[in-house]
Amino acid sequence: MIAYRPAFERQPPRYRRDRVGRHLVALAIIGLAGGLGGAEPAFAQNPPPAAPQRVVKPKAPAAAPAPVAAAQPAAPAPHAEAAASGNEPVARVGGRDVSSSEIRAFLAAVGPDQRAALARDPALLNQTLRAMFARQLVLKEATDKKWQDQPAVVAQLAKLREEAIFETYLQSASVPPENYPDEAEIQKTYDANKGALIMPRRFHLAQIYVALAEGSDAAAEEKAKAKLADIQAKLKQPKADFAQVAKDTTDQREQADKGGDLGWLPEPQLVPEIKSRVMGMAVNTVSEPIKLADGYHIVKLIETKPSETMPLADVRDTLVQRLRAQRAELNRRAYLARALEQNPPAINEIALSRIASELTQSAGAAR
Repeated sequence: MIAYRPAFERQPPRYRRDRVGRHLVALAIIGLAGGLGGAEPAFAQNPPPAAPQRVVKPKAPAAAPAPVAAAQPAAPAPHAEAAASGNEPVARVGGRDVSSSEIRAFLAAVGPDQRAALARDPALLNQTLRAMFARQLVLKEATDKKWQDQPAVVAQLAKLREEAIFETYLQSASVPPENYPDEAEIQKTYDANKGALIMPRRFHLAQIYVALAEGSDAAAEEKAKAKLADIQAKLKQPKADFAQVAKDTTDQREQADKGGDLGWLPEPQLVPEIKSRVMGMAVNTVSEPIKLADGYHIVKLIETKPSETMPLADVRDTLVQRLRAQRAELNRRAYLARALEQNPPAINEIALSRIASELTQSAGAAR
């Protein structure tokens, strides 16, 4: 199914502010920004223009100066080569440098949603990296004490290694052929699942939002109502441009440049107060202010689309992924069954019955 972005949520809209200059454990954030998907771009100051050179009349050449020893190249600054390669030290933890490549590798291992959150919130990035550094300190202390040589740890590592070998090998043996599924199988699956591939009715909406937090005092409420009255007066003028009024007045500033346009929203996503109002509106009409917990919403219905079955082209990739996952699972089971069939184990039934009896007794004792 398709995931829709939320709109008209009950909580007040959140406005993002760029937070520059937050302390980040002496981290070079500009160096890290390139490794974070969704990070805000860094804007460098333009260098001051060079002073204009004056053209002067050349003088007669002076006597050649005495030869001097050739100047030796200056020694590179510490970490200059590493900085040039994008792998400069970012922090020093437990007596060793942590390079930017290590930080990028760590960040690449987290999910895309978490990476985007880290890119937006320097404080969260700071907290996450501090946890990484603490982990490295604990590992260093454990290694210095040769904790990895403890019998229980050795056994656990062996089990993890065995499990990794088993799973990765079985996955490689279960991968479906590259040409699976073919178009006939995709079409057959689509036809069999049309009932579950329904796109709900959608509404193309724009809005003007006037913020008024729940529990605001009388002064704030009067200010919001005065702003609403001014907006409504502008919207009732001949040839009023809703998009321009939204751009000039809405408190949802991230939508202002788009004239308050919210895009296409599916019916199940709308809160009841908005949904009930929109359902009775004609295309290109504007609602009266709708009071929600976060403030007032003036909504314009731009266009509607009826409920319909999603076309195959829109769901083809999803169907292919699902079919390949199902085939991989079938291949996995068949591979395991074939392995047992080709090499049937010889079981000592008496010994196995003793183990079953012990298991039954331990389960009864646990009750």
